[in-house]
Amino acid sequence: MNIKLTSGKSISSSKGESILNALKRHEIFLLSSCGGKGTCGKCRVKILSGKYKTEITGKLTQSDREKGIVLACQTFPEEDITVEIPEGSKLVVGDKIALAKSKDLNELLKSLNAEITPIVKRLDIKLPPPTIEDYISDLERLKRDLELKGFTGMRFSQTFASSMADEMRKHNWEIHLAYVDGPEAIFVTSEKQVSRYGISVDIGTTTIVVYLIDLSDGKLVDVGSTYNSQIRYGDDVITRIIYAAEGKGLGELREAVTGDINNLLETITEKHKIKKESIESAVISGNTTMTHIFWGLDPEHIREDPYIPTVNFFPMWKAGTARIHINSQSPVYTMPCVASYVGGDIVSGVLASKMHRKSEIALFMDIGTNGEIAVGNNEWLMTAACSAGPCFEGSGIKHGMRATEGAIESVKIDPKTLELSLCIIGNTIPAGVCGSGMIDAISEMFFTGIIDRKGKFVREIKTNRLRQGDEGFEFVLYKGEKDIVLAEVDIENILRAKAAIYAGISLLIKEVGLGLESIERVYVAGGFGNYLDVDKAIILGMLPDLPREKFKFLGNTSIAGAYLCLLSEKMRKEAEEIAKKMTYMELSVSRNFMDEYMSALFLPHTDMGLFPTVAGLLKK
Repeated sequence: MNIKLTSGKSISSSKGESILNALKRHEIFLLSSCGGKGTCGKCRVKILSGKYKTEITGKLTQSDREKGIVLACQTFPEEDITVEIPEGSKLVVGDKIALAKSKDLNELLKSLNAEITPIVKRLDIKLPPPTIEDYISDLERLKRDLELKGFTGMRFSQTFASSMADEMRKHNWEIHLAYVDGPEAIFVTSEKQVSRYGISVDIGTTTIVVYLIDLSDGKLVDVGSTYNSQIRYGDDVITRIIYAAEGKGLGELREAVTGDINNLLETITEKHKIKKESIESAVISGNTTMTHIFWGLDPEHIREDPYIPTVNFFPMWKAGTARIHINSQSPVYTMPCVASYVGGDIVSGVLASKMHRKSEIALFMDIGTNGEIAVGNNEWLMTAACSAGPCFEGSGIKHGMRATEGAIESVKIDPKTLELSLCIIGNTIPAGVCGSGMIDAISEMFFTGIIDRKGKFVREIKTNRLRQGDEGFEFVLYKGEKDIVLAEVDIENILRAKAAIYAGISLLIKEVGLGLESIERVYVAGGFGNYLDVDKAIILGMLPDLPREKFKFLGNTSIAGAYLCLLSEKMRKEAEEIAKKMTYMELSVSRNFMDEYMSALFLPHTDMGLFPTVAGLLKK
């Protein structure tokens, strides 16, 4: 039997084999926190045709079932079937984009003059076995040897002691003692156990990315990413904070994020045959709300005046406490936060951009669900955040998706025929449109007269691509078995997001008494920045109209900063210095923010004097 996917790919399926297992066998991975028992309800797929048998449907609503949505782990094809995999069900492992950048990560580490000094250190120890004459306890025996080596005051947790005795005997008293500064003993392992791994995790409001790193040389072994399952409780941080405050909401949100991380870890470690005990450290990067939820800290006060988080500088808690499936004694370093809405992801970004080391005045912007901005140099740093919404990462847009295989990444429209030429990631059949594709499409539609400055479709335009859809007018980007469209309501959402970002930039620069001409470098971070066309983003009015050579795209700097801090003690100290140095501006209490925002709701802006390049193009 065959399972035909809407991407055009077809895979084989054995009799009695679930859709989940058939997909996994062909290296197509889905979210499945429960391990395929049908209890988590995450491995949802839609059956478009063909006969099948399904067993457990408890996590699906009546509406889901009527649409043909089933749980892949509990559904068994009985003949050839056609399946659509929703974006929210996918795990992307072995991401081509991220793996291609692995050399860049090593180069970045070298360019910062940072040696590899992992969080966990190791001591070679050979202990004399106990005898009737030398009858001190195992722990005292270890302490005695440590004191001879000059290590005094080492702390030992109950968890360490509970496994220590067996490990020492198993390895004939010749061991590596893993410890962290403090000093605190973490675990005991064999002298022969040389494989050492760590993970860097970016917990985004919309997406989660995990890097598995070889700690011996800093090599990126593999990468996995998925949508953050917390999306089902709310698109943005505010709705999730409210949900966390209700009943068991915090527990559910925490379970969602740890489940996603563990899903990715299980898939990657299984693929590379790596034992979870060999992963000895982790670094977590995310905004303030995401890191609070990850650690089970109530984020409620983040959204209440005066907007105070529980923690900005996190203690080095353990993986067991974090509920992530690596060595339970592994230390977990959390990137330090700055304030309620500027978190460790922005500290990571500034670290990876190196703007804090240079004298030139730079603007850093991370375009994701929230638009965080920093401006400054090696003497001062100022930062702010504005809620952009998750549209650039695909959420809330009818056919939106992340910048992964199948995404329309760029769009060109012929001004005479209004026909389109598309660029699709992976050169495959389009499955949706990512952030850069949305920006391209809107800019091109504006210049070809398909939409006006308010982002509304010009009804008189003569093209069969403009049609009435379920939610108003929409423009067809791709015609096929599944049409890909951009609806008027999608454009409205994107214009709101770009207006919030531009208003934040404008206000922050004015606050420090500078003009846009003072900015010598603009660093743009965010997953879809790999594909972003600067000219199109300026036409949209999302980026300031500055010379193109000033712009530098850095991709996902949250994960890059976490990578640096996983490997280097020097980078961890530098990250903490950046967080302490940053001055935070709360835009929600600024009287001028709404004025700036309303002015930026047009293409590109109400004040065309701010966009001379665009004004010149329009005249032509």
